[in-house]
Amino acid sequence: MDIGFLNRFEEKIQGELLRVCTSQRMLSGTLLATDDISGFWDTLAPEYVADAVGQIADYPTVSIAWAGYLGLAVAHGWDKNWQECLKTPYKAYYGEQGFDDMDEHIVQHVLGLSLESKEAKALEGVIRSCAQTAVTLIRREQIEPQSAMAFHVFARAIKVMYRIGAALELKRLGYKFEEVQLPPHFGSVAEC
Repeated sequence: MDIGFLNRFEEKIQGELLRVCTSQRMLSGTLLATDDISGFWDTLAPEYVADAVGQIADYPTVSIAWAGYLGLAVAHGWDKNWQECLKTPYKAYYGEQGFDDMDEHIVQHVLGLSLESKEAKALEGVIRSCAQTAVTLIRREQIEPQSAMAFHVFARAIKVMYRIGAALELKRLGYKFEEVQLPPHFGSVAEC
């Protein structure tokens, strides 16, 4: 497996999706993140991948987009009560139709937004744009479908999409990077 290629692809897709979000004024050119939220992907990923892989052929955008919604939900839980969020099983993010309406369930029942609200529509628009961009970037790589490399590229794409969703929710909740002034011998550090 070409780990160097996968790392470059992940950086490329993250940069492109960040540009999409910034151009739609949903982020400010910075990917807001915490180690807690990013690390929690490792817990959720196996079950998410099991659901999403079956969707790739018919619904490639959905298979990537829903990872963004999962990121929204986890970031929301991180802000509200991280210890409780850590105990939330993956399937708690399902809607009435399971994986198929996870997006609507998260928007309505986790974030507490009306599906018709301006905020929900903006989130839907940016997540759709990001997922479509991700699919386009994957296709440009011309990787043999259903190969091991195709799986790994998909796994990197959904991991980035999860982080994008988390960043969108952190921004929506009012988090931002700020320069922290430390004593002179420490220099400066940017924190969320």
